[in-house]
Amino acid sequence: MNIFLRELRANLKSLLTWSVIIFLFTSIAIAKFSAYESNPEMLEILDLMPPALLAAFSMQAFNLTTITGFFGVMFTFFALILSIAAAMWGSNFISKEERDKTVEFSLTLPVTRGKLIIAKTLAAVTNCIGLLLVTGGITLAMVAKYQPDSEFYDFLSLCLLAIFIVQMIFLAIGIFLGCAMKQHKRSSSTAVSILLGTYFLSTLVGLNENLDFLKYFSPFKYFDAGMMLRESKFEAPFVWLSLGIIAVSLIGGYITYSKRDLYI
Repeated sequence: MNIFLRELRANLKSLLTWSVIIFLFTSIAIAKFSAYESNPEMLEILDLMPPALLAAFSMQAFNLTTITGFFGVMFTFFALILSIAAAMWGSNFISKEERDKTVEFSLTLPVTRGKLIIAKTLAAVTNCIGLLLVTGGITLAMVAKYQPDSEFYDFLSLCLLAIFIVQMIFLAIGIFLGCAMKQHKRSSSTAVSILLGTYFLSTLVGLNENLDFLKYFSPFKYFDAGMMLRESKFEAPFVWLSLGIIAVSLIGGYITYSKRDLYI
């Protein structure tokens, strides 16, 4: 419990920083929506854009003049920002002991390495949940003036749950890299590089239907906002795939950290 609380206190500034980023991003997004609200003429601008580009960002699946449709388009960007935070927390929570030269202190604590990594993982998950709640709260506060209907609230809840699963995927990958990589300075950059690589992969899938098989390699394609809006559900195979990635990454991190040499 002491390790868990220490991690939360140590990373409070990081959580606040990411919360400010979410606030600024949401403010800009809602300001843009005000130009589209109940103004079909603005949609004519989209007709000038290449169809492939519209498909890549799911713009064809939503009505941008409604707050529900606009949030559907922004879903991927929210997932991207929150996942970057999760990946960095996952890798940093583990590797920072070597980075900050506090490994020797950690090893003197009356806890096993297993308990240490579990406590750090729980702290990272708590941060992710906190940032997700901040995102939901800020979104609700900013869209209230548009008087969204019940469909929006149901869609928002489903989107936040999807974002949480994507967060957990990259958090688990970050934890695994933080535990497994001997060069602790590279764990965060590697985690973020993998995340951005999968994001651009999802964009390529949207641009070319022949690359549809690549969606299994990009968590950003596991949860389609258009389908969630239409059918109010997730695709079961991708949920199980997500859980598998999370489980394998966490177990791999636990095993490698318990066995590898730590640099004091």
